[in-house]
Formats: sequence, structure tokens, C-alpha cells
Amino acid sequence: MTLEELVPCDSNKMQAVSEAVERVLVAAQRQDRLTVGVYESAKLMNVDPDSVVLCLLATDEEDEGDIALQIHFTLIQAFCCDNDIHILRVSGMQRLAAILGEPAPGAEPRDLHCLLVTNPHTDAWKSQGLAEVASYCAESRDKNQWVPYVCLQER
Repeated sequence: MTLEELVPCDSNKMQAVSEAVERVLVAAQRQDRLTVGVYESAKLMNVDPDSVVLCLLATDEEDEGDIALQIHFTLIQAFCCDNDIHILRVSGMQRLAAILGEPAPGAEPRDLHCLLVTNPHTDAWKSQGLAEVASYCAESRDKNQWVPYVCLQER
């Protein structure tokens, strides 16, 4: 049984949060506030955890059997909980790749399994989408769902 089967979801709320996640990712990437990759994310959280406001852990069904990835996720989740960083599990890797675009020609494919959204140490960057995602994460924690789930929908 998967997490998605265990946790009932409000499809309207899920759709709204999914769209908010997409807006946050597009804005963060445009403003160079997005860190992509498990290793790159771990390095950033080690150096400047206070700048991280959202951690997205992305998988699809084929990744569920990847023990190394699950271990990385467990460690990242623990670190995020200890540092009050909002965490969100997402599925829909193809949609995620479409949102973020293709890497530059000749570049290595990106590891989209872990994405960090950072916030500058000023109040210059405010995002309604980020506030919506943070609210969803907080509501989920209140229901003892420590790592909420959202499915990014293909369009």
C-alpha cells in the first residue's frame, strides 16, 4: 500500500497545491533560488540551512524500489524536520522535467529527485504560491502527516 492510498485527499485542494508548487518552482528557477539534485541539496543544507524554505522530494513508482534514494530521502527529511524546513513529496517526474525545462545541450541530465527552494535573507521575495504550499505543509503536520504528498498533473 502506498502513501497516496493511505492518505485521503481533497482533489480540489490537491490541484490548487499542485499548481502553487509549479508557480513556486518556475519563480524560484527564474530568480536563481532553486537547487536541483540530492547531492547539491545536501551540500547547500550543510552550508546554509536557514536559506532553505521548501524541500521537494520527487519520485515515481519506478523509484520506490531504489533503496539508496529512500535512504537519502530519510536523511533529508530528518534534517528538514530538525531545521523547520517545509517538506513535500511529489510524484510526476515527467511534469517536473517539463516545468523546469531541459538542461543545456551537452550538459548532464539533472537529478530531479530533490529540489530546494531558497529564500534570500531579506523580505524582497514574497510568493503567494510559496505561502500556499507552506500552509498545506503546516496543515498536514497538524494532521500528523509529516511529509505531505502532491501529484503534479500532466498537461
